[in-house]
Amino acid sequence: MRLLTALGHALGVAGTMTWDITWSLILGFALSAVVQALVRRQTITRLLGDDGPRTLAIAAGAGAASSSCSYAAVALARSLFRKGASFTAAMVFEIASTNLVIELGIILALLISWQFTLAEYAGGIVMIAVVALALRLFVRRPVIDAARRQADRGLAGSMEGHAAMDMTIGGGGSFWRRLMSPRGYTAVSEIFVMEWAAVIRDVVGGLLIAGAVGAWVPDSFWQHLFLTGHPLAARLWGPLIGPVISLLSFVCSIGNVPLAGVLWNGGISFGGVTSFLFADLIIIPILIIYRKYYGTAMMLRILGIFYGAMVLAGYVIEFVFGALGLIPHTRAAKVAEHGIVWNYTTILNIVFLLVAAAMLIRFFASGGGPMLKMMGGSPAAAEHHHPIPASDDRH
Repeated sequence: MRLLTALGHALGVAGTMTWDITWSLILGFALSAVVQALVRRQTITRLLGDDGPRTLAIAAGAGAASSSCSYAAVALARSLFRKGASFTAAMVFEIASTNLVIELGIILALLISWQFTLAEYAGGIVMIAVVALALRLFVRRPVIDAARRQADRGLAGSMEGHAAMDMTIGGGGSFWRRLMSPRGYTAVSEIFVMEWAAVIRDVVGGLLIAGAVGAWVPDSFWQHLFLTGHPLAARLWGPLIGPVISLLSFVCSIGNVPLAGVLWNGGISFGGVTSFLFADLIIIPILIIYRKYYGTAMMLRILGIFYGAMVLAGYVIEFVFGALGLIPHTRAAKVAEHGIVWNYTTILNIVFLLVAAAMLIRFFASGGGPMLKMMGGSPAAAEHHHPIPASDDRH
């Protein structure tokens, strides 16, 4: 009976968090789909051939307008690398894809607080700068050449098909004209549904893990782990332990935000939450993919450089935001079980669930169903899905 009660409590916490963030997830993915539909990937690839500041800024902007799925971001980064992008530009694109995207900022603000959204974006820029500098200083040309040879072998990772699909709107005209056309609606619906399909496993997994941890792990455990009785030590320890917890959680993409809320309520430092969120790119399954994509030597360098950059970014956020008075004084992430009540969240959920339903109907009515089967397939098969041409006015 106790076991059933404990399971019920964990599922209740997970269900409450799900209900609290549903509308924001739909809004975030819809906005992301609009941006991805308008940004042409082939144009971006041609601009990423070196590791100069302008190129890296373009890579970061393109990543922020791309998929938030960590696996798809990693696969797409290799695709860019194979097509001529510099390794540094590909890594910057990958980092921005999982840390500077719209939907992540929205869910952080809703589930924890707006300060974490600001910290995620500011810290992401710091991490990009540190990674770019470290790759230039510590990764020599022979290692990059070996990584390119390994990448050109085309070994399968995860979400290869999804990363290879280009669903941008073809043709000319202004952004607004392209977006409001029938083909624009089709492209946005395709990207919206495919993005959800790519991250749903991690979102559900993250909510369930956060629900279980929030319901079963006592506050005293987190307080001891995060050294809450020693303020300075806690601020120094948080950015170091945050990525380690993420690495062991196996959850990535948007799915690690609920667990970040649990950790914040448990006492981890502000910078520790930030470094935890960055670390979805070094969880164990993705490290295995790095080894397939680039070889063991490069995988170890990515792990070391990324971890160091996450820790340093966490320290910058911790002490700069602290000096500016931007760290929240209360720990009130929405991870408690309170059930469903009639309020603005319920109204917004109804509205945005109708939006999601419209996207699903458009997706399947326009023949998008087979694309779902191609998501985990080979890039070669998925690349046959070209941008929607100007002459295509599917209704």
